[in-house]
Parts: sequence; C-alpha cells; structure tokens
Amino acid sequence: MEMFAHDDELARWERALLSLRGPARLPALLPLSWHLRQRDSARAVLLVQECLQLLAASTLPDAHQRQLNARLQLVQAETAWLAGNLEAASELLNPAYETFCHLGDHQGCADAHWLRAWIAIDHGNHQQGGEELELMAAAARSVDDQQRVDIAEAATARWAVMHDLTSAERRWGERFSTSHDYPTAVLAGVYDFIGLAASQHSNNGAAVRYYIRAYEAALETGQIRVAVTAAINIGLNFTCLNDHHAALEWMQSALDLARPTGWPRSIGAALVHTAETMRRVGRLDAAEELLREALQVLTPLPGARSYAHALSYLGDLALDQEDYATALEAFERMQARADAMQQADFQSIARRGQAHALCFLDRPIEARSIALRAVALAAEQTNLYNHVAALRVLALIHERHALPAPAGMTEPNATLHYLHLALQVAAGIEGYTLPGDLHDALGREYANIGDYAQAYASAQAAAAARQKTHSQEATNRAIAMQVHHQTEQARAEGLHHRELAASEARRAELLQQTSDTLERLSAIGQEITTHLNAGAVYAALNRHVQALLPANTYAIYLVNRDGNDISRVFGMENGRQLAGNTISLQHPRANAARCLRERREIYIPNVGPEDIVLAPGTQLMASALYVPLIVGERTLGAMTVQAQHADAFGARERLMFRTLCAYGAIALDNAEAYRQLKDAQTQLVSQEKLAALGALMAGVAHELNTPIGNSLLIASTLAQKTEELASRLDGPGLRRSELASYMSDARTAHELVMRGLTSAADLVNSFKQVAVDRTTEQRRSFNLHQVSHEVIATMMNRVRAANHRIELELPDNILMDSYPGPYGQVIANFINNALLHAFGREQGGLMRLRAQTPAAERVLITFSDNGSGIAAENMSRIFDPFFTTKLGQGGSGLGLSISYNIVTSLLGGQISVESSPAGTCFTLDLPLTAPQHVQATTTQIYT
Repeated sequence: MEMFAHDDELARWERALLSLRGPARLPALLPLSWHLRQRDSARAVLLVQECLQLLAASTLPDAHQRQLNARLQLVQAETAWLAGNLEAASELLNPAYETFCHLGDHQGCADAHWLRAWIAIDHGNHQQGGEELELMAAAARSVDDQQRVDIAEAATARWAVMHDLTSAERRWGERFSTSHDYPTAVLAGVYDFIGLAASQHSNNGAAVRYYIRAYEAALETGQIRVAVTAAINIGLNFTCLNDHHAALEWMQSALDLARPTGWPRSIGAALVHTAETMRRVGRLDAAEELLREALQVLTPLPGARSYAHALSYLGDLALDQEDYATALEAFERMQARADAMQQADFQSIARRGQAHALCFLDRPIEARSIALRAVALAAEQTNLYNHVAALRVLALIHERHALPAPAGMTEPNATLHYLHLALQVAAGIEGYTLPGDLHDALGREYANIGDYAQAYASAQAAAAARQKTHSQEATNRAIAMQVHHQTEQARAEGLHHRELAASEARRAELLQQTSDTLERLSAIGQEITTHLNAGAVYAALNRHVQALLPANTYAIYLVNRDGNDISRVFGMENGRQLAGNTISLQHPRANAARCLRERREIYIPNVGPEDIVLAPGTQLMASALYVPLIVGERTLGAMTVQAQHADAFGARERLMFRTLCAYGAIALDNAEAYRQLKDAQTQLVSQEKLAALGALMAGVAHELNTPIGNSLLIASTLAQKTEELASRLDGPGLRRSELASYMSDARTAHELVMRGLTSAADLVNSFKQVAVDRTTEQRRSFNLHQVSHEVIATMMNRVRAANHRIELELPDNILMDSYPGPYGQVIANFINNALLHAFGREQGGLMRLRAQTPAAERVLITFSDNGSGIAAENMSRIFDPFFTTKLGQGGSGLGLSISYNIVTSLLGGQISVESSPAGTCFTLDLPLTAPQHVQATTTQIYT
C-alpha cells in the first residue's frame, strides 16, 4: 500500500464503495481509511470502525486479518498523534509495529517508524526522531520501496538543515535537487528540504517558490500537516521580505487549513506565526491575543518547535512593550529548548533576544558577550536574516553603553561599525527591502558625531525605504489582493462546477444514455466558458477529456501571432505533461496544421507510420482525432485526442470531443479578450497611480522646502558671522560689545533653526501616515452596536480634543456574521475624514452613526456630519487612491479608497455618499452575513 495517494485514486475508491455491500467493501474501505487519515481524520476513524466490524465477520486467513488490523491501528495511532494525544498514539502504534515485524510486513514497519519519528519530534526528542527515520529508510530499502526511502531521507535532510546547514547541504544537496524527477508524494518533502535550506541562507524569494511547490504537492497527496507547515513558511519568508500583506494571506491560508482539523500543533503554529507578523506591523494587542491562544492550544506539546517559536515571539513582543524582564525570561526559556533540540537558528535568536533585554536592564557586559555569540551562530549557519538582527542589537548595546571598541573597527565608533556590517550582510539577501529604521539609526549616529552630510544621506535613504515598503507596496498589494481574491473565488466556483460535472459524466457513462450525455456536455460547456484564464480553460478541458474519452494523449495547439505557425500550449500523455513545440501551418503531413488549413475534423482510426508526424518526446498512438477551434470565421487553433488502441473514437466520442472543442474555442477567445482588457486596465491604473504619486511627492517637496530652506539660510548667515568673529580674533582684537552682539545673533539663529527643523520633522511624521494599514480580517459573529461602540471609544480622545461630538443610534439586537476588524476600519476612516475635512478649527461639529434593518438579512448604516460638505467637483474622486484636499495637513488620500474596497469586496456590500454645504452622509448597505472568501492556495523559519 502506498504511503500517500492522489485525490483521483480516492475518488476511484469512493465510487467503488457505492455498489459494494458487506465484506466486499473491505478492498476499497481499507485504502480509503488509510489515505483519509490526514484529509479527513474523523471520517477515517469511522471507516476504521466499519473495517474492524467487517474483518471480525470475514473468512480471511488469520495472518491476513492480523496484518489488516495492524494497518487500521496505524490509522488510529496517526489520528491520535495529529490530535496531540502522543501517549495514546504510542500505545496504539506499538502493538501494530510488533504485528508488522512478526508477519514480515516491511512496508508496515517503515510506516510505523515514520509515525514514531514524528511522535518523538513532537516530544522534543529530535535525536530519536532522526534514528526512527533511518530505521524507516532501512525497512523500505529491504523491499525496494524507493518512494518510502525518499520520503524518509527527505525528512532526515530537512531536520539536518536545522542542526547544521553546511553539513546538511554537503550530505543531501545532490541527493535531493530540483534537477531530479520524484513522485508527487515525495516532492512535498524534497521541496520542504530545499525551501528550508534557501530560507536558512536568507534567500527568501527562492524559498517562497520552493515552499509553494511543497504546498501544492502536499495538498495533492493528502499530506495536510505538511501543507500547513509549507503555507506558514511561505508567510514567514514574505515577512522577511517586508511584504506583510502577502505574509498574512498565507498565514490565513494556513489557519483556514488547520482549524477544521483540530490538530493542536498545526493550529498553534499557524497562530504563533500570524501573531509574529501582526507584531511586525505594530498590531501588538492582536499579536498578544493570538499568542495567548497559541500557547493554550500547544499546551499538550511543550517539546514541539512551535512551542519554542511561541517563546521567541513572546520575547519579541515583550521587547516591543518595553517589558525587558519578561523578555529576558522568555528568551532564556527559549535557549533551553534550543540547546535541547540542538538547532542553531533558535540558539542564535534566543541569544539575540537575551542581549537586547540585558542592554535595557543595564547589564551591558553580559549583553555584548551574548550578542557576539548570536552573531557567530548566525554566521556559521549563513542565516543572513538572523545575522542582521544580531548585529543591530550589538549596535544598540554600544549606542546605549560606553564599551571598548571592537577589533578591526573601521568606522568612527562601534555603533556605526556594527550598523554598517548589518547593511553589508543585508545586501546579500535576495529581494530584501532594507527597513527605514536601520537608516534612521545610522542617521542618528552620524548626527551625534557631527557628520551632518552622512546623516542627511541616511535620512533620505530611510525615507526612500519607507516609501517603497509602505506607499508603493501597500497600494500594489491592496489591488493585487482584490484581484487575487476574485480569481480564487472564481477558481473555487470552477472547481465546484467541475466536481458536479464529473459526477454527471460518470453517471452518463454508466447509464449510456444520449440524454444524459447531452446534459453532461451542457454542464461542461457552462463551466468551461466561465473561466477567463487560459490556464484554467486548459485544465478544465483536460479534466473532462480524460473523464469522457479514452485519451492517452491530449493536446491544444494555438495559432501564433504571426499566423504562420501553431504551437502546443498544453499537452498531456499518459499522465505526463508534454513540452511545447511549434509546427508550420504549411507542414504537409502535420494533421493539426491540416485540420486548421482545411477547417475540418480529421479522424484516423488506424494510425500508420505515414499517417502522423510524431512530435519530439511523444509516443505513436493507434488512433487520433483532430478538431479545429473556430469562433465565427476565425480559426484559433486545434485540439487533438489520441488513444493507444485502434478505433477508439466512435460517433458518440467524436460528437463529445467536437462539442468540447466548440466550448473550448469560445472560452479561449474570451480568455484572450479578457487578458487584453486587463492589460489595458493595468496600464491605465499604473498611469493614474504614477500621476497621483508624482502629485504627492510634489506636495511633500513643497511643504518641506520652506522650513529646510529657512534653516539653511540662517545656518549660512551664522557661518559668515562666525568667520567675521574669527578674523577679528586673529586681527586687531575683539570688543566685548561685538562678542555680545555675536552671542545674541547666534542665540536667535539657534532658535530659528530649531523651529524650522522641528516643523520639518513634524511634516515628515505626517507624511509617514500615508501607508495606513489594518490587517485584521478574522471573520466571526458580533453585535453591531457593541463593535461600533468599541471603535468610537478608541477615537473619543481626538473627538473631544477637537470640541466635537458623536451620537450613536444603533439598535442593540443587530447581529452580523462578518469581519468586525475591517468594518471598524471603515468607521474609523469616516471619523478621521470628518475630523480632517468637515469642520473648521473653531467649529464644534456633530457626527452621527445610525443603523437600521430595512430588509431581511441586510443592514443600512449611515455616518453623517454637519460640516462644510464635499465640493461638487471632488465627489467623483473621493474613493480614488491618493486623492486628498489636505496634502501635507494629515490627509493620506487612502482612507476612503481602502474603505470602498473593504465594503464592496470583503464585506460584500455597497457604499454611497451624499453631500451639501450642510454636511456629508456616507451610507453602507451590508449583508448581515458576509460572503465567503477563498484565500490563496497563495529568516525565522517554522519547521
């Protein structure tokens, strides 16, 4: 029995069960329960119970019954392990293992060793886990089961990376590389190993690509725990690249995959790493809430790596909250776990955190010693991300405390020395955006030593980094997430339609009735033509061709832009994807080209050597069918289906394939038109975005020019007076009155320069508010009155300080199943907008928030103010990104744009606005139950 199976194999067993009764169900029940153990653990356990009852009443030989019982015990043991019941899992596993050994079932022994390894790892005993994996490989090798050998050794290689990256790559790098072909079940582990190694090298961009492949392979073969791990690691690598939006998307995907399972390690790990991403974007309260939940979930697994991660993130959170004693305790506990597991990444992180805390606890000697050890550990592992973090802590220690200079220092002081080392290391991280605060630290230190030119250059670099990280990426990600959500929703609907259509196809095939066949083809046509992506059309056509026809080879050819050739854009042969190839339309013997030239179907029931041109890498088939793809008078390409036996395609099969070709032609034509439309839209959006960004930067430059220019003028005047004073000192002498006059002028200049630079600093702080981001998108049931009251309560200090009022008229019985975080962001944006735009400085304004339920399952929410209203010429632009009438006065131009996207996409509602000189009113028409949304399917490394 294979260790992992594809989804289509499970579908075959499910279909077989429908017509089976009694003991005849066992041959399908047993593999189905085994391969559902992670896909659907609860159902797997139920099927195990049915199997045990059937076995008890069966007449199978005793040895065979014992072997099957042991396999069923293994299913029960794995579901117990996944549920966090490690002791119960071991109790179920041990007798099964003994039975396998007694019967000489080496595959069963290998699977038992695999489960023992993971139980040991979750206990924190990684040495025993490694030994069990070696025993698994040996058992599998004894029966030439190469797939199990590969799975065991890929897992061994993965854990070796955590212990010693250099040795692991030397030992396993050639054994597992991207140039080798592996079964899908093995690919999940192989790309997990390769992705982890890339992450440890801080090659985060490559790591994301590898982990996505691991994620897809794991889902396809039912390795759900591996898929959750891969999704988390994708998010972590995006976090390391400062793309927190993408990180949270993948973290949410991991949570969505883990929560239905109830597995504490997977759920806890997803919560822990989501909390860390929340901490990095400044959402400390949300991070603390998630960590509390994670630690509670992980209570049964104190030896797991996830528990150590939670300690690490608790320490980082305490540092952000300036609770240094708590941070020190958390990192010391983490070091104990890291040393026990002998994993260098944790050892470096734990020491870096301790050094940071000790620095602020005024224990600089200990802090420096521990920080140097953290740097050394990160350098040994070539973990550039941890290396940068440790160097920055060293810089901080020297900034706060007077300590001896390090050996080989080339900068003016130790702080600058370590900051520049951090910059050098960070430059080696592919795709990494240097954080603005690193440049700020350099600027501060240069200013402290009087090197204002370098300080100014660092300040410019910091501003550029923040603008890149926040302004551009936040806007791009907001648009990308919206498109991504729409694409994933369409993909989910398409998958649902495909499953329904496949069910209908099986029914039609069994009944052999023409009416069912026509109905099936109609459903398929509807599904295929709903896709607006060529790749999705190819996949849907392939799925239905394989289900309906004897198709050993299936390919799609499309006419190239020059109209002289056709190229194979999709092809499958016996489950293997075919590479692309190009054929001249004038080729005399190429049937795909000939059917296009002649605009007719070509069917060859018995293929001879002269009847077909064999494309490179393909096999000669016995029968072949070619049909042109025609829309109106235009020929798009051709589709071909071929079989290994002669006369494979009768009249009925040709009719079905002809119909699929007609639907495919329409769908591909629509997809191409949609692609051209999206390209045009993207170009327009990019042009408008660049124009808005240019206007914003012009405003920034204008606002900053006055205070900085004045300060420069005063400084140059003071420099001139200083030179005059120096010349008098060196010449005839200096009178007391002249010195007094100079001191008075210097004092006045000092005050003016400080006033100008303070004004410039305030303006910079205002501009930093452009990238406002609220990332909480957790769905739950909530009371509208309560959530609205909580949001407004957080804003009341600003409202009262400005001498304004807010009135609430919300029924206390409106319950919503939606997203309270994004809804709160919309209301907060309305309040901020009113405070900034609606009221004059001396005007005491009134804002009102009301709600009613005029129709079933909907709520109407209005937010109004009695301010000055919105100018008529601005009404059409208020929801545009970056549009604001308060540039340089606190307006980001993003608040209403973000609100519009939240309301119309995430909340599934509509937003409208009315305005007059007497005030403005925003109206939200929302469903009480928000629509379902599908997440993406898409260094500190989660393992």
